[in-house]
Amino acid sequence: MFEEAETGLETEMPVKMAKDPDWWRGAVIYQIYPRSFNDTNGDGIGDLNGVCERMDYISSLGVDAIWLSPFFTSPMDDFGYDVSDYEDVDPMFGTLADFDRMIAAAHERGLKVMIDLVISHTSDQHPWFKESRSSKNNDKADWYVWADARADGTPPTNWLSLFGGSAWEWDSSRCQYYMHNFLASQPDLNFHNWEVQDAVLSAARFWLERGVDGFRLDTVNFYFHDARLRDNPPLSTTEVPTTVDPTNPYAYQDHLYDKTQPENLVFLERLRALLDQYPGTTSVGEIGADGQAVELTASYTEADKRIHMAYSFELLTPQCSAGYIRGCVQNMNGGIGSGWASWALSNHDVPRVASRWGEGLDIARFAPLETALCACLRGTPCLYQGEELGLRQADVPFEKLQDPYGIRFWPKYKGRDGCRTPIPWAKDQPNGGFSDAEPWLPVAPEHLEQAVDEQEKDEASVLNRNRAFYAWRQGQNALKKGDMTFLDSPGETLVFTRSFDGETVLCAFNLGDAQETFTLEELTLENLNAPGFTGTVGGNSITLDGLDALFARVKS
Repeated sequence: MFEEAETGLETEMPVKMAKDPDWWRGAVIYQIYPRSFNDTNGDGIGDLNGVCERMDYISSLGVDAIWLSPFFTSPMDDFGYDVSDYEDVDPMFGTLADFDRMIAAAHERGLKVMIDLVISHTSDQHPWFKESRSSKNNDKADWYVWADARADGTPPTNWLSLFGGSAWEWDSSRCQYYMHNFLASQPDLNFHNWEVQDAVLSAARFWLERGVDGFRLDTVNFYFHDARLRDNPPLSTTEVPTTVDPTNPYAYQDHLYDKTQPENLVFLERLRALLDQYPGTTSVGEIGADGQAVELTASYTEADKRIHMAYSFELLTPQCSAGYIRGCVQNMNGGIGSGWASWALSNHDVPRVASRWGEGLDIARFAPLETALCACLRGTPCLYQGEELGLRQADVPFEKLQDPYGIRFWPKYKGRDGCRTPIPWAKDQPNGGFSDAEPWLPVAPEHLEQAVDEQEKDEASVLNRNRAFYAWRQGQNALKKGDMTFLDSPGETLVFTRSFDGETVLCAFNLGDAQETFTLEELTLENLNAPGFTGTVGGNSITLDGLDALFARVKS
């Protein structure tokens, strides 16, 4: 069955070849949320031409690739994560021709382009779902997860939606329930149906043929559900949810059956087989792991077999201490096997790290420190737009809120809009230079002091410190691909080595405010004088000011 389905997707090998098929290993990926990046047509919403217009800025950051959040045709109930056409651009973002110009502009500057592939579910406006819901015997009747009600009319299982309430919605046309892990307008595709797998792989091929260099795979462990529709058990009272706010009842279940099914491994092998037909392409999966981050990352990213890399939410949580970070990263390194992790400290779904971890700290020192730390962990770092500026979480008032997740759980949980507000390009221009019109979300007034044009003037700004560090990192292969070993150190310091091809680089970070001096026995160190950091070394003694770092070569 697998061989037949795979063969049906084969085409001639593309002629495009990448110089380094492993470019993604340790590359810096810059995440762009297009709605909030740059508006060029005056509708208050960012667009693909806006990304193209700022391509020199993106290139100046010293990153290797961009990841674009969804721009596909969509009714925008979940702002593009509800796709109604996988093979077109929503008019608010532009056209396919605009996309082609944007990707050409990126490639001209040596930047790779990855796009979001949102295939666990579609919009209820997708033609597939419209046909599927029309009857129980149409050609796509089994393309979504349909089930009869229980005898008393209640939903078929106790599964919950991440956005609140039951994961089942009654449909009066079929007189059945359909499953939705997210909004009711985001019905889940039935990946047990091989035709569905073929269809989403065909959509992926469409964009590979247009020249994309890979995909970020939204909710990659949500593709399959338990075919027997068994109820989830309650979460043990001794377990603490880490990936979902505890104000959400979703956090009360052990999600054994509504996601993370073993059949997913076979599909990911099919997806990898497709990607391998386009040398130099890559993939990074988003795992909502509920405590299984290491195990799933290891199995999903097994070398040369499934997806290339994956990230979970361990460093996207409120906790921050040197010991916590060391534990997360050390556990991942110890259990990942041949796989590869990706790390992010901010993205479009969580409060910005400058507020989560940097509350009360000097942002001019904290922001360059956290981006450097993320870029030095073993794995592939993702930098979320605005993180290079040190932006804090914006406070969006309820009347301006757009996120359905936040509206549902307000005021205890304010949703995701605070990390999605527009980028401030110019301090003294209307709407921070983002748009001539009123933006879809307000520009945070406190962000204007950190506008790009202001930071361009100051060599010591967060922006310019990040640029200098990433440029320096480009010449440090040990920080991109090397093995990683943690060393014991005092207080809130975090110290580790990265070793590759006969070279070892020591990285020492002080996450606290107080100066720390300590000795590393049996090591001889040579300061590499990484730009923006002032840690000193004398023999094997290290001194770090608060929120400072040191990078040193370990001499044999």
